[in-house]
Amino acid sequence: MPQPIKPEMTQLPVMKQPLAMNQPLEMKQPSESGTKPTAEQAGEIVQTLRQKGLRVTPQRFAVYANLLARADHPSAEQILGDLNQNGPTSSQATVYSSLQALRDVGLVREVLLEEGLCRYDANVAPHHHFRCQCCGSIEDIAWEQFESISLTQLRPGLRVDDYEVTVAGIVRSCAPSP
Repeated sequence: MPQPIKPEMTQLPVMKQPLAMNQPLEMKQPSESGTKPTAEQAGEIVQTLRQKGLRVTPQRFAVYANLLARADHPSAEQILGDLNQNGPTSSQATVYSSLQALRDVGLVREVLLEEGLCRYDANVAPHHHFRCQCCGSIEDIAWEQFESISLTQLRPGLRVDDYEVTVAGIVRSCAPSP
């Protein structure tokens, strides 16, 4: 049975942008240079997991820290590859069960933008997505970018509980040169 971890006991994945103390844990925009999280930031992750009633295991910690460090909406297989980059430390089943536990308590959400591929996002605040039709990259779009979406013209009998907009297009790096 895995033992609970302390922040100083684990080798952490590189965070793209440090988490600021006293802020809710949310996905940050990546910066060009990666930095390792401080012990305080690791402690914040541990505290968040415990507050949600999750047992803190090295694998669950690593999966959540990995998702917090990125903005590319990875698949479970991509997370597994990252975690096992320096040698096998996690199994596919462990990554999937960690993702399910994190999803069940609202720390991550599934992003289903293409058939047969589930991606994950630690940004659980309301937002939309842009998906490149060429390379498949996914980017967040702030909720406020779509100011006036009216759902009042839907046919009678439909009750909207939630919605999100997915914009399909091509990112600049994939666009043909003029």
